[in-house]
Amino acid sequence: MSEQERDELIVWLLENWTARLADSFEGMTGERPGVGWRPAPDAPSGLQDVLWWEQPLSLGPNATFWAGAPRAAWLEIGGQVLRAAGIEASDPHDVRNTYLEALSQACSGLATAISRRLGAEVTCEKGKENPPPASGLAAFDIDLTLGGSQLPALHLCLLPAVRDLFQTGVARPSSSAVVAPSARPAEPRAEKPDSHKTFDLLLEVELPVSVSFGRARLTLKDVLKLTSGSIVELNRNISEPVEVIVNGCVIARGEVVVVEGNYGVRIQEIISRDKRLTTLQ
Repeated sequence: MSEQERDELIVWLLENWTARLADSFEGMTGERPGVGWRPAPDAPSGLQDVLWWEQPLSLGPNATFWAGAPRAAWLEIGGQVLRAAGIEASDPHDVRNTYLEALSQACSGLATAISRRLGAEVTCEKGKENPPPASGLAAFDIDLTLGGSQLPALHLCLLPAVRDLFQTGVARPSSSAVVAPSARPAEPRAEKPDSHKTFDLLLEVELPVSVSFGRARLTLKDVLKLTSGSIVELNRNISEPVEVIVNGCVIARGEVVVVEGNYGVRIQEIISRDKRLTTLQ
């Protein structure tokens, strides 16, 4: 891969990252922000009061990027998202978690865009709050305009080696998929005609599917006090995965995404059969 091709990949990543940020905020607020990018003049270690999120991708150990937001920026972003949902943004902790949820949506969108480019599944691994290394990174500033106001620049840092992973990433399986090698092809099993027909009938059975964002226990008197605008605190942190429930049983966990203006769930974990029994409601 030539240096020019590597530079073109960086531009492609930045263009898609800014577009996914805009998609995420638009899906949560109904207003599409203005976004742009430029090379960062300062090293990441010189930036103060920045909330950093380290996000690895399933392409490999060097496929990691860091997204940073100054306090004033994430307060405004999280606050606007909450206000768009009709919630008064008073608690900085809630505002911060709301910003991280919007950021998570953008990260998932970028992984989807990379998957389409490579023709192979690329997913977001478990991220965490963590500042980037002090050196050896390609750093960029992300200019964001929300509600007609220019926010302090966001930051994006990535390892230069991430460009090379586009060349080898197609052959690299997703970390969530494990393929067991086999010494010889498995011998086909004889099917029982009766059981096969029965199973085909079961495949046509419709089951209710729901997504649980969390649960709460309230006394009857507290339930009677609920009015329009009341807030019920759930037992799940905003960064935790949601549960996919089929016929009263939790079968999977995943992250909430926005697809063409509709909410969806990207499956991250399939619950084992033993664990499913303990989740029956």
